[in-house]
Amino acid sequence: MASIGRWLMTTTLVVGMPLTLVADTLYLRNGQRIQGDLVSVRGNTIEFQERRGFGSTRTIRVDRDEVDRIDFDGNNSGNNWGGNGGSGWGSGNGNGWEGGGRPSGMRERQATVSATRDWTDTGVQLRAGQTIYVEASGQVRWGRDRRDGPAGEKNSPFNQARPLPNRAGAALIGRIGGDVFFIGDERGPIRVRNSGRLELGVNDDFLDDNSGSFRVTVFY
Repeated sequence: MASIGRWLMTTTLVVGMPLTLVADTLYLRNGQRIQGDLVSVRGNTIEFQERRGFGSTRTIRVDRDEVDRIDFDGNNSGNNWGGNGGSGWGSGNGNGWEGGGRPSGMRERQATVSATRDWTDTGVQLRAGQTIYVEASGQVRWGRDRRDGPAGEKNSPFNQARPLPNRAGAALIGRIGGDVFFIGDERGPIRVRNSGRLELGVNDDFLDDNSGSFRVTVFY
């Protein structure tokens, strides 16, 4: 029985190892290390999904000045984002994001996102963990005296009825499967969590009085 128990323990460890090996690692300047998945870099804010015990996760947001570096997929041999100017993202070596730029050679797809439709299918098929870049322009009218660009309404109040209740009203948002995420007007990298077709929409709960559209280019 003891040998069976040791075999089961070894098997469990081997099965669990890939989950750790493929995790990104966020290193903070205070010495804290967090494993999970990079979600996005938006201006000075880094959004990171922390993996916790028993399969649970939580999303945290930290100021990029607090970040030392991010190692992608457990690889600390150069495939990383250097918050302090290290190799990878932010280093200016063409391998990632720097001041809103994007890697060369990416495919692109254009879409018109109408403010009167729930979701617009971009035709872009993505895989979990893939990084995309989005550029959007235009304005939508989403009610009386309400007109905004892709960033959405300034100082927008919480609205439980919207697809993303705690994000700006009328802002550009995305969806893959059941996962809805914020895009806005930021041009930094967005790392998608699910595999599937990318759909785009407007963060509004009532579309009947809307007009206008966003012109969007997706780089993937």
